[in-house]
Amino acid sequence: MTVDLSARVDAADHTRGVSGGPQLVVYGDFECPYTAAAMREIDRLLDGGAAFELVYRHFPLRTIHPHAQAAAKAAEAAARQDRFWEMHLEPEDLRRFVERVGLDLERFDADIDDRDIRTRVARDVQTGLESGVDGTPSLFIDGIRYEGPRDADSLAVALDLVGG
Repeated sequence: MTVDLSARVDAADHTRGVSGGPQLVVYGDFECPYTAAAMREIDRLLDGGAAFELVYRHFPLRTIHPHAQAAAKAAEAAARQDRFWEMHLEPEDLRRFVERVGLDLERFDADIDDRDIRTRVARDVQTGLESGVDGTPSLFIDGIRYEGPRDADSLAVALDLVGG
């Protein structure tokens, strides 16, 4: 059964792109190769100037990806230093990456275990469950579950970014 997006996008969400146009919400897992592949395609669209808003929400699949929860918390800690999207791109070796993007390590270490960050990740998981998310990536276009192909061309059509 397909369920529409249960929680509207708000100021707590991580967004990129152009607000006011089509909106693509992605529930993803940093360790999921399918999420990574979809995000590469979405990045291609954004890097090419496509006019839509990307919203990323955490949905770590902890039973099959043992580091996904830590990666989600690390991205939230990086967000406190305005580096969410950089952390999103390469979560493999978090500590080395944190140093490479120039985050304050002491602050990062304190933030990653902060209760508000755990709550933030849990919020995304809960809204995902309420929206029928059962795997990653799960995509919603303008609040409606998208089940189609996740390549850049198909997403552009689904987002109505091209004529046809």
